[in-house]
Amino acid sequence: MTAADLDAVVAIEQGIYPHPWTRGNFSDSLAAGYPCWIVECGGEIAGYCVVAIAAGEAHLLNMSVAAPWQRRGIGREVLGFVLRLARESGAARILLEERPSNEAARTLYAAAGFSAIATRRDYYPAAGRREDAIVLQLELQ
Repeated sequence: MTAADLDAVVAIEQGIYPHPWTRGNFSDSLAAGYPCWIVECGGEIAGYCVVAIAAGEAHLLNMSVAAPWQRRGIGREVLGFVLRLARESGAARILLEERPSNEAARTLYAAAGFSAIATRRDYYPAAGRREDAIVLQLELQ
């Protein structure tokens, strides 16, 4: 992912989430040097991921697939790429937060071997309220 990709990335983000990351969130991630990757299918950006890797841990900050490309195995492929990247970078484990209401993502992460280790109360904005986050972890080493 580069700054030139941000218009398409932000459009995807806004199209699939009621409370999307902002352009600034993506720009800040690029500026911080976080690994940020896009997936192209048919000449268009179909998905992306943002990962922070430090102190022997990886944190999957954002992994998304554009609505027209969902349910085609792209999320599984991107997750596999992220896990390889984290291992090659020396991370012993990877963490992420997910909404309890995002059944598709939770199923994907469970199939990859992630397990719930904690709950962050009122972590996500939701329609007129807040939603908890389930903290998921996968040991890589």
